[in-house]
Amino acid sequence: MKIREETERIEHIILCEYATFSDKSKGRLREERPCPIRAAFQHDRDKILHSKAFRRLKHKTQVFLAPVGDHYRTRLTHTLEVSQIARTIARALRLNEDLTEAIALGHDLGHTPFGHAGERVLNNILKDKGGFHHTVQSLRVVDLIERDGNGLNLTYETRDGILKHSKGKGNIYGQKENNSNPETLEGEIVRLSDLIAYVNHDIDDALRAGILQVDERLSRLLNIIGKTHSERINNLVIDTIQNSIFDKEPHIRMSDKMYIALKELRDYLFEKVYENPIVNAELVKAQRVIEELYNYFISHKDEFYERYSMKYCVSEELDRAVVDYISGMTDGFAMELYEKLFIPRGWSIY
Repeated sequence: MKIREETERIEHIILCEYATFSDKSKGRLREERPCPIRAAFQHDRDKILHSKAFRRLKHKTQVFLAPVGDHYRTRLTHTLEVSQIARTIARALRLNEDLTEAIALGHDLGHTPFGHAGERVLNNILKDKGGFHHTVQSLRVVDLIERDGNGLNLTYETRDGILKHSKGKGNIYGQKENNSNPETLEGEIVRLSDLIAYVNHDIDDALRAGILQVDERLSRLLNIIGKTHSERINNLVIDTIQNSIFDKEPHIRMSDKMYIALKELRDYLFEKVYENPIVNAELVKAQRVIEELYNYFISHKDEFYERYSMKYCVSEELDRAVVDYISGMTDGFAMELYEKLFIPRGWSIY
């Protein structure tokens, strides 16, 4: 049975010359017998999908902390939306859809509880050791922490895309100068799709929550990009497909008009939503939860290693092990553990 080999052969027929071919991967961190059925990047995708870290995304904050309501996004639904957008672009451009999906599904595995608020706390804790960033932690999860410290042993291309997906307030397109540009076009697709997804679904959630109102500036931007969620996604995806450059130096790109509008919309959301005092009021409390948990574990070293660290705290350094543990928590688990450790409970005579 040579199903994998046949899949690899078909890739060379169907995909364009600039695609990343499964049988041309730079390999894994450790030698591993190839799956007889799945090509390398399909195998990566499945490893991520079945990981514990992926399942925990369903209970991690996207923007709004533990929102009451069935329709607010979580880190998991965000990941699935990124995957759908990225796969659509990859298929239209005849790039490797399996690699694109693997990067998309794994790109946020290193996110902390309470979103970027939690990330800021852990970054401050590790400031003397290079800080903490969820992209680096995502790579740490797949390389070291998953499978009880053995990691998922993903391919070089998937790992590269995961590491280089993040933008913050910086350039939407990665830069060669600072090595932030993914080495594959599939990685470039996910980097852009991540922004397309979160900008659009965060508008949706912020309007639903009453945090955002359609003012003159937002109305102007929506007239360019699209007035409804589906219209915006459709327009941005089509624009990306039509304007990506396939020549001696191929890149995934948007038209200047759409790029400028999307970048301004991102800046608008930072101002009106991500840095909004109302949104961040509860997140400030959440940061205190993480700080207190960290301080407790540091001062109860033996208890931490005996009861809490589990097998996936792979670092020999206590502070790094504690950060690994906390960063993997869901919002609910962090709050539950905080209550267990710090909130007194009365005795019952029953």
